[in-house]
Amino acid sequence: MTHETRSAYELFAPFYDAVNGEPEDRIHDILGLIDTFAPTAASVLELGCGTGAVLAGLGDHLRLAGVDFSPAMLDVARRRVPRGTFTLADITSFALPDTFDVVISVLDTLNHVTTVEGWRAVFAAVAAHLVPGGIFLFDVNTVGRMASLDEMAPWVHDFGDNTLVMSLSYEAPFAHWDIRVFEHLDDDIYRCRQGRITELALTLEEICGLAAENFEVLTTNDTEGNAASDEAPRALFALRRR
Repeated sequence: MTHETRSAYELFAPFYDAVNGEPEDRIHDILGLIDTFAPTAASVLELGCGTGAVLAGLGDHLRLAGVDFSPAMLDVARRRVPRGTFTLADITSFALPDTFDVVISVLDTLNHVTTVEGWRAVFAAVAAHLVPGGIFLFDVNTVGRMASLDEMAPWVHDFGDNTLVMSLSYEAPFAHWDIRVFEHLDDDIYRCRQGRITELALTLEEICGLAAENFEVLTTNDTEGNAASDEAPRALFALRRR
């Protein structure tokens, strides 16, 4: 993950939940996959947990933990999920004292890892933190989604008295999200916070190849529950630790 990306999340942490809303669809997907592949799971670790919005929706029956690289995002997560355990760390090199039944990483967190070696390190670290046969659930923005977003006009979103303007430029395999938040301060006075988030888009075949040393692929679906492809907007993976 680039230093520029880290800085952007520090700037946008106060607005993140207001812009994105509650990730109800993603929570529903994760709970469904846990019920299918790990119905007796008692613990979940989220990589790139951000503000804790996903963990907060998983219920009270699970031991919850999260890892993120942004202190500002983790401050929000600790307030949202006071019973969770949160660690400031890079998802390519984290080391925790516990293992978990399920590890999750959603909302294209893995795309934020901008080297193939970094993805390989994530898979190794996840395997080291899963119980034998444990499940890794994650989603990615596909190469097709990046290419399609590159052709779209900037997205403008009003939230409260503030405005978000976001655009994407795709120079394969990298996608650059340019984000500006116009924060309303008083009367006609606004403060502009701007940053860039860089993502790496890999094909589904490349991702499966990087995971193969540590994991068996159980399923790869799109957001509609169908078999995913590189042209799908998003791909959701379920892997089992070997």
